Order: sequence, then C-alpha cells, then structure tokens
Amino acid sequence: MKIILKYPFTIFLFIVFAVFGALQCTQNQQPLQDDLSEVKKDLFRNNTDFLNRTNELMKMISGNPDQASLQRKFEELRISYKKMEWAVEYFLPQTARFINGPALPEIEMQEHTEIEPEGLQVLEELFYPYDPANKEEVIRMLKNLTNKSNAIKVNFQAITISKDQVFDALRQETFRISSLGIAGFDTPVSGTFLTEIPYALNAVKKTLQQIATEKSKEKALAKISREIDSSVAYLKKNTDKNTFDYIHFIPEHLNAITSLMIDFQKQEEIPAIEVTSALNKNVRTFYSKNAFNPNAFVPGKQFEMSPEKIKLGKQLFNDNILSDNNSRSCATCHVAEKAFTDGKEKSMSLSDSPLQRNTPSLNYSAFQHGQFWDMRKDDLEGQSSAVITNKEEMHGDLSKIIAKINTNPEYRTAFATIYKEKKAEIWQLQNLLASYIRSLATFNSDFDAYMRGSKKAMTESQKKGFNLFMGKAQCAICHFLPLFNGTVPPNYTKTEQEVLGIAENSSNQMADKDPGRGKFHETVAFLQHSFKTPTLRNIAKTAPYMHNGGYKTLKDVMEFYNKGGGKGFGLKADNQTLSDAPLNLSEKEISEVIDFLNALNDH
Repeated sequence: MKIILKYPFTIFLFIVFAVFGALQCTQNQQPLQDDLSEVKKDLFRNNTDFLNRTNELMKMISGNPDQASLQRKFEELRISYKKMEWAVEYFLPQTARFINGPALPEIEMQEHTEIEPEGLQVLEELFYPYDPANKEEVIRMLKNLTNKSNAIKVNFQAITISKDQVFDALRQETFRISSLGIAGFDTPVSGTFLTEIPYALNAVKKTLQQIATEKSKEKALAKISREIDSSVAYLKKNTDKNTFDYIHFIPEHLNAITSLMIDFQKQEEIPAIEVTSALNKNVRTFYSKNAFNPNAFVPGKQFEMSPEKIKLGKQLFNDNILSDNNSRSCATCHVAEKAFTDGKEKSMSLSDSPLQRNTPSLNYSAFQHGQFWDMRKDDLEGQSSAVITNKEEMHGDLSKIIAKINTNPEYRTAFATIYKEKKAEIWQLQNLLASYIRSLATFNSDFDAYMRGSKKAMTESQKKGFNLFMGKAQCAICHFLPLFNGTVPPNYTKTEQEVLGIAENSSNQMADKDPGRGKFHETVAFLQHSFKTPTLRNIAKTAPYMHNGGYKTLKDVMEFYNKGGGKGFGLKADNQTLSDAPLNLSEKEISEVIDFLNALNDH
C-alpha cells in the first residue's frame, strides 16, 4: 500500500501534454497501416473482454456468491487487463492509474487534496477476504471500471499510434514486469503476480509479431519469442512467491528479454522516441552500466550535469566557504566513507546540539522527486540552498557566499568557464553542488556485478536473502528494483512516501511524533507521519536508521518490519501504509536478508 507524491496538478497536466505531444510529433514515425491494424484490433478485443468480465463480476456480486468463486472471477478480470496493460499504461497513464493504481488516495500537493482511490487494487482489498457488507462498494468500483473501459475504447479510436510508439510501449512493459511486476506491486494482498506475468509477456510477444517485418522475424523476433516462451514455462511451474527463485529468473530471463528488445529495435530500424527519460533509451537491462540518466531529474536544460560541473561542485562541497563562519562544509555531515551520512542518530547543529532528524544519505538521491525526509524540496538545487541557509545547519547567506566567490579569482574563473557569465550567480552555485551529488550514484555493487553476469559476485546467503527480499519479506513492493528507492518505474515521474508507524526508537514502545510530510499539508490525513522511501543502496554504511535515527542496526529495522510496523507493535498508526501483517521471518531469514543488503554496497 502506497502514498504517491505527484507533481502539482497544473504541472502534471503540462508534463502529460508535453510528453504526449512529443510522442505524436516524433520525427521518423512509422505509422501503422490504419486505425484497424492488428495491434488496435487486439486492443479493442482485449478491452471488450475486460468490460465483459467486469460486467460478469458485477452480475455475480449481485447474487450470493461464495468467496472462492468471486476471487477466481476477479483474477480473470485482472488477467484481462494484463493483456492490454502495455498500451493503457503508455498511451493513457491517468486511466491506467485508476484501473490498477495503489489502493490509497492520490495526493494533489498544490491543492492539499486527496483523490479517492479506485480500481483493481481497491477491489483486491475488498475480495481478500470478501465481506458481503461491502457489496454496494464493490459494485460502485466495478461501475467505475466500466467507465474506464469506455474511455480506453474512445481514446484508441481517436488517436493514431505509430510503430516507434508501440515498440517504446512494449519496451516499457518489459521493464515494468522486471520491477513492479516481479515484486507483486499491484497484487499486495492476493500475491497472484507470478500467475499474471505470463499474460503480460505473451501480450508483448504477440504485439512484436504484429509490428515485425522480415528484417527481424528469423533473428531477434524469433529469439524474443523463444525467451518469452521459456520464461512463461518457468513461471507456470513456479507459482509460489515465497519459494520463487528471483535471483535466477531476473538475470536469466527478464534481463534477456529486455536485452533482446534492443536487437529487435536495431534490426527493424525503429527510431528511439526523442523524450528525455530516466532510463536511457539504448540500455539493454536495468543493470547495464550508465542505464540511468540523472539529467531526467534536473529543473531545466541549463542544469544538466557535466564533468566540469561535477569537479567544481565537489570542491565547493568540501569548502567551508558555504557556512556563515567558515567552520563547516557539506562534507562535515555527509561523509563519503559512510555513504554521505554522518553515523550519528541525529544531525548536529552548529552549536553541537542534536537536530530533529537523522542525516540522510546523498547516494542516489538524484533519482527522487522530493528531497529531505519530508520531501519539502523538489530537487537537489533547492535542497542545497535550504541546508546552506538553515541557521542551525550552516547559517549561510547565499548572497554573501556568491560575493566571496566572485572575489576569489580561482572560483570566479571556474564559474565563468562553465556558465559563460562574467559573475557567478546563486543558481549556478546550487547547480554545481547538485551536479556533484548527482554523480554519487555509481551502480558498482556486488549485486550489480551479479546482474551483469558475474555469478560469483554474491554469496549463497546473499542470493537467498535477495529471494526473501523479493518474496516473503515483501521489501521490493516499496523499494523498487533496481534503484531500491520509492521512485516508481518504469517512467520514474513520481516518488512514493510511506507511513510505517515508526517508534521513537527500537524498543518500539512509543510512537514517533514527527509529522513528516504532514507538517506542510495539515489537512491531508494520509500524509501525517509520512516520509520518503529512501534507497537501500549502501544501507549497510548508513546506520543508524529511519528518519529519527532510532534504530541502531539493520536487525532492529528488520525486526520492526517483521512484526508489521508500528501497528504490529500495538502503536497507534491509523493511516499506516505498511501492511501490519507479520512477515514471520525466522532469525536465519532475517540474517540472510541483511547479508543481501550488504551486497548493495558500492565499491
């Protein structure tokens, strides 16, 4: 269960229309023959099936059905959606959100409002288990799905889709399966995702066959078809999420499929969609070197990274010139050897007294929409200035700092070389620090090496730990592969927050009172005590843990989750998004998960 951080509504609309406009205007589009192409025919057939199954379920619920029959019919409905998921998610993302999005409100930050959740995940909670008292609510949700089905039909009748768009949508679907799908993100209650993935994969295969020409049919297309068939066969033989061998299946099957997609694209001579995205267009797998583009998260083109910016940003990061009395630098509280944390329970003020929260790691912070534990700043530029000007942290004055930089010949020359201006400006200082921080995502852990083919990079215990992480421990439902943070793949346009019911410390006796994101949205109940989902990369180096630093070891953290979060310990956390059901992990299993987390340390 999730809380989603969205852009303010006006910004979101601008992004949707800009992206869709870019998709429609992409150069070198390869139009399908007409609006009755095989691809569209299949979409209409699948959507009709989805509508029929929705109506069948509505008819069934109107009677007096048993729970098992309802659940089977619901699972058939979900499968009908999976057959067209690749298209709906890509071309109609807002419709997709209200068909298969998380069962918690969508938050409009600018308007401080909540949008009611609806769709398949809400229905899943109503069906597992089913209470006849919820009959009218189930019917209401199903009627909403019929409206969404009608929207799908109308939209695909109206829009023209092209071969490059279809390929891009299919490629995104393979990455969605390789992250959200294989983690069970959209079936958190029923856990039926392993039986659903084959239908999504087969939809990819069938659509590739429909857009293929003779250029690839006996080459990449044939290889992809065989690999998908092999993956589906494996999935059908292994349906238990708690015993599934994720550490085998992901690199041997899912990574193989995403890699072969690039071969297909080259053989078919399909141009890449010219839209900046977090996942680079030419990468074969999530784990390829340079798979991710930090520039997808910058405020504008002039803020993009460069080697020169990174070098100068590092120098400034370590320079006491940024603090009021030249006594502290960014590196004082963000120590490289500790994954850019400080190893203390709470950050320390200039007067050496503890502040409210634990120092977060800067590693991989580039890949989040929202900085600080409470996500009060949108990007790293805003984050750096907020720290510098905070009277308890650095108490700097940006105008005075820039004045000092402009009187320093070395800095003035370096700024002018990069930005082509005679004098340094505040935004440039912010951008340099942010550029250095963006460079701290190196993706060179043992886990990355394993996923790239080095089978000896992880120990047997770490492999077991990864399987637990993905399955029984349910960690990957919130810490998404491969960034292991809360920024949602494969589009990476929104970042999640969670309410865990965290206690003051690992004794778990008293609930932590920090409102988190709720401080800035007092009227939004679901945001009270919510905090960003940070990356788990390098987590073994960043103790103590949680926003308050109250959990000294990873074992403390694992025991908190194993019990079911704050509610599992009997603490009051009415809006807890973490499931309060115990994980029932043994001591050995907890140890194995921790062993795996050590494999996420960069070298």
